[in-house]
Amino acid sequence: MSSAADLIELAMALNGTVSAPHFDRTAFKVARIYATLAADGLTANLKLSPDEPELKCLTAPEAFRPVPNAWGSQGWTTVTLAALSRDELEAALRLAWQHALPQKGRSRARKRER
Repeated sequence: MSSAADLIELAMALNGTVSAPHFDRTAFKVARIYATLAADGLTANLKLSPDEPELKCLTAPEAFRPVPNAWGSQGWTTVTLAALSRDELEAALRLAWQHALPQKGRSRARKRER
């Protein structure tokens, strides 16, 4: 089970991440926003590539669901924090973070992952 505190700790450990208020949520970003934490701390929205949410939603529907409307078709996915282990949350956050890196940073981050 993950919590809002886990998400904050994991996101802020990702290189270049800053957090700031975003409407009624807290946003985490590098070059772009890659995650937002709901005010109640129970869910977060992650920006995945448009094709990634489908597999995540099929394999773990209790943890992942697409954000409604056009946001979901762009890859935004709602994550129920309590339905993920800390390792699963870290993997999903890292994936979203990699998509939000500037182009130069993406290739360097991928090289470090290997």
